[in-house]
Amino acid sequence: MKKLFAIGEVLIDFIPGEAGKGISQVGSFAPKVGGAPGNVCGAFVRLGGDAAMISQLGKDPFGDKIVEEYKEFGIETQYIERTEKANTSLAFVALKEDGNREFSFFRNPGADMLYDPALLQEDWFKDGYALHFCSVSLGDFPMKEAHKKAIEMAKRQGLLISFDPNLRFNLWSSREALKKAVLEFIPTADILKLSDEELEFITGKTQIEEALLELFASGVKLVVYTEGSKGARAYTKEAQAAAPSKKVQAVDTTGAGDGFIGAFLYQLSGMGLDGANLQQVSKEQLEKALAFSNAFCGISVQKAGAIASYPTREEVEQFLQ
Repeated sequence: MKKLFAIGEVLIDFIPGEAGKGISQVGSFAPKVGGAPGNVCGAFVRLGGDAAMISQLGKDPFGDKIVEEYKEFGIETQYIERTEKANTSLAFVALKEDGNREFSFFRNPGADMLYDPALLQEDWFKDGYALHFCSVSLGDFPMKEAHKKAIEMAKRQGLLISFDPNLRFNLWSSREALKKAVLEFIPTADILKLSDEELEFITGKTQIEEALLELFASGVKLVVYTEGSKGARAYTKEAQAAAPSKKVQAVDTTGAGDGFIGAFLYQLSGMGLDGANLQQVSKEQLEKALAFSNAFCGISVQKAGAIASYPTREEVEQFLQ
């Protein structure tokens, strides 16, 4: 199995010591390694694959913590730079009564935002399977240009490109700026993951089926649509599939969507599907990948944290029985 790469933000999530309250009411927080692209790597590795993160951290204790924990999780860190120009990004998270989250970011700028595109080397991607990214790092700073360059390099090396917008509105000067960035990068992706909460904002449509024609016309080959506890659907021009989720009691949804796409990419890789033959994926293959990814999330949300809550392949297979 070839290696998964992810590029973008790496940060510390400060998880609340108590649930059911907003950030301003929480009395204590515990630092946990976070950042959506790294979570995707964590899911891929947890299931048995190899993954590497491309980013930048501050030369500070939080940066040290991330590198140490990534190494413990098995995520490759040789492409993570360290800088004294900015601190490692921080995010405070509150878990509301319904399991959803409230965020407050300390990232103005964060070290990851200042990653220099000149640091990228195309030979990194020679043995790669896919490059995954999100929208948090697509603002007007050097990391955005690094994304463009990395995507170009990865495509030349035949990697599949995966994009999960993973919208974080309070990190942007305006909703319009965020939407513009997302629409700019959608045409670069082979796989686009959208949630039911993101669909209308990004596409202007309220039903995923209404948005597919335009998304496929942009160059996207596979659209993955997640609906939380309802399950998930997937679409190509030739096939479509759906898989329900088992009902579970959610304790913490942090990193659930990241875990889903990480598990989904792991499944596609195991099926031998890449950028060259992705459109040939069958309904049965999509159903299998969706069911596996739903189960991965179903286990994850019953525990606190992101990567630390991710199950092994054996645990997922047992959950599916």
